[in-house]
Amino acid sequence: MSEPQSISTGIAARYATALFELAKDDKGLDALEADTDGLGAALSDSEDLSAFISSPVYSREEQENAIAAVAEAMKLGPMVVNTLRLMAQKRRLFVLPALVAELRGLIAAEKGEVTADVASATALTDAQKDKLAETLKASIGKDVKLNLAVDESLIGGLVVKVGSQMIDTSIRSKLAALQNTMKEVG
Repeated sequence: MSEPQSISTGIAARYATALFELAKDDKGLDALEADTDGLGAALSDSEDLSAFISSPVYSREEQENAIAAVAEAMKLGPMVVNTLRLMAQKRRLFVLPALVAELRGLIAAEKGEVTADVASATALTDAQKDKLAETLKASIGKDVKLNLAVDESLIGGLVVKVGSQMIDTSIRSKLAALQNTMKEVG
């Protein structure tokens, strides 16, 4: 891991731990989980927000006012809003994606869950999501929360990552393996 990456992860871990402990003491883990999921979706859906949090062009005050407005428009809880404002004041908004990942991990560990990152060529139906979660639960022995993404370059199939394990059943990887086999033969 590169040094700047590990510094960002360390900063995010400290903010996430503090926010998690406050929410746990206040019996607000469900609200924190909803806020975390909303914030994660906003970061992945909005290129403008992602660019904004990492831009050095804006002053601390501009970042604080903007992130507070975004958080209030998303109806995030007061603890999350205050944390985001503090992060803006300290010029730490660039660690938001890592903060979301850390919070998801802490919440999942508290609930006895593991998170599986699933990439599919098309959006999964509810029945497919349920079946995948059941299959993974039977394999792992813990409840599984799916973090879904669509990657059309897969052509078909799934890529599932749970912890350090990865299962790649995509057509793209099968075609690549076939291409390598053909190169070896010819």
